[in-house]
Amino acid sequence: MQHLSFAAAIAALINATVWGLSWIPLKFFEAHGVPSLWATWFIFASCAITVVIAKPRAPKILWQHRRALFWLVVASGLTNACFNTALATGDVVRAVLLFYLMPMWVVLLARWLLAERITVSALVRTALALIGAALVLGDGKVQLPIPNSLSDVLAVVGGFCFGLNNVVLRKHSDTPEEARALGMFIGAVIIAPVVLVALALTGKAVALHAEPVAWLGIAGFTLAVLIGNLALQYGAARLPANVLSVLMLAEILVATLSSWLGGAATITQSTLIGGALIVSASLLAVFSRESEATH
Repeated sequence: MQHLSFAAAIAALINATVWGLSWIPLKFFEAHGVPSLWATWFIFASCAITVVIAKPRAPKILWQHRRALFWLVVASGLTNACFNTALATGDVVRAVLLFYLMPMWVVLLARWLLAERITVSALVRTALALIGAALVLGDGKVQLPIPNSLSDVLAVVGGFCFGLNNVVLRKHSDTPEEARALGMFIGAVIIAPVVLVALALTGKAVALHAEPVAWLGIAGFTLAVLIGNLALQYGAARLPANVLSVLMLAEILVATLSSWLGGAATITQSTLIGGALIVSASLLAVFSRESEATH
């Protein structure tokens, strides 16, 4: 049992590492003619095809549960389109921290969609997340946390959509796993082209000028995403939810250290303090859920 738990923990950390380092291939693709929205489409289309090959009945099952999983598809697609673009075009640490405001959004979304009561603990972690966001966005000044760049906006929207994604998963946890997995991949396949068309209609077309080396990178990153997804499923099935959530926060550490070392982010004192508050809000959310589950 201990061996299985250790292996499951390693699997969860593998997934966190894949996404913590995802800024590297995304920025590489941008530099070699494949904007992040195009890269997102290619990668998740490949993942969706793999799911269909492994689970041929998945499309039919997803269609049968289309009403229940509609918002899962939309939320998952927007999460990946927004967050990947934020990572590829902005400061990596800011993007990751603002994305992890997700526990604050879950408080509001769970109240709306699941009728969960808002507790004192929920209010405290919301306040921590807001103060942390104010410090990160205000460059050390506690001010109204309004994103001042497109990458910041995309990171916040991506985090909100990820919160919606998680709440919808909880709401429809009784739907078949293969339908949910395919729905989450299909989301990016649908949403990324919609955003590309919308940008083109507004005169901000995102052109694809892929260099040959970019295709090798996309193939490699697709494999990494599939491995990360399989690792997460393995870990999620064998670890308590609170342990899994804490391990997933390793993504912040991996992204922060790697982007700092790679020169893709600026880490200031205000970013560290704000980040600590945001992570504290996430940890409080994890242990609050565990406490509620044991009473």
